[in-house]
Order: sequence, then structure tokens, then C-alpha cells
Amino acid sequence: MAQISYNGLWKLLIDKKLKKIELKDLSGIGTTTLAKLGRNEPVSMDVLMKICDVLNCTSNEILEIVPDDTENM
Repeated sequence: MAQISYNGLWKLLIDKKLKKIELKDLSGIGTTTLAKLGRNEPVSMDVLMKICDVLNCTSNEILEIVPDDTENM
């Protein structure tokens, strides 16, 4: 099964000199949701839209679907 990676989000935060807690406050997402992002767990599209709105970016810039290597076996 494919996995989600939010590495793009963390890189974007670094580029914009923002901390995770600042992202939480600006976007209105909860601490539980922020923790899910930190563990590369799925979050709702609504959350992704809030983040993209605050960071002025697209979802392609903050998340990546990483295929599982065993799927082709």
C-alpha cells in the first residue's frame, strides 16, 4: 500500500521560516492533526486546503504519495 509523505510541507515551513506551532495557529488546525502530519498519517482534504491557503501553495507542494516497493511483486 502506498504511503503519504509530508516532507514537502516541512521543507516549505523551513523556507518560509515558520515553526509547526505557527502553522497550527495560522491555519486553525488542531494539535492532533499536526501530530498526524508529523507521523505521515492521512488527514482530511479540508486540513490540506487550510494549510495550502496559509502557505499560498498547492497540495502537490506539501504532500507526496510514495508507492510501496512490494506492490509490483
